[in-house]
Amino acid sequence: QVQLVESGGGLVQTGGSLRLSCAASGLTFSNYAMGWFRQAPGKEREFVAAISWSVGMTDYADSVKGRFTISRDNAKNTVYLQMNSLKPEDTAVYYCAADSFRLSSFRRPDYDYWGQGTQVTVSS
Repeated sequence: QVQLVESGGGLVQTGGSLRLSCAASGLTFSNYAMGWFRQAPGKEREFVAAISWSVGMTDYADSVKGRFTISRDNAKNTVYLQMNSLKPEDTAVYYCAADSFRLSSFRRPDYDYWGQGTQVTVSS
């Protein structure tokens, strides 16, 4: 049974930082591209960042480029999202997702597995 469990969300002031973690189990983690998506109240889920299953290719939404960094630790079956210079518009529920052997089209939301999400709130 595949599980993706996000953690690290919380309340932070504008300009602050948070690091989200997503711990995966029940799959061969190194074979999976990992993505982060977010959904704000009343809005559709949107792509944030992704990292490939090999060679460490990354992709970022324009809105977070230069502020967020995605990384993975295959030994710990965990993907991270370091979020710096947070803005109120970053407020959302953040979800991690996994898709086997994806090397492109990271922004397409048809990932195999999804976590339950973690709330990030940025106060102004």
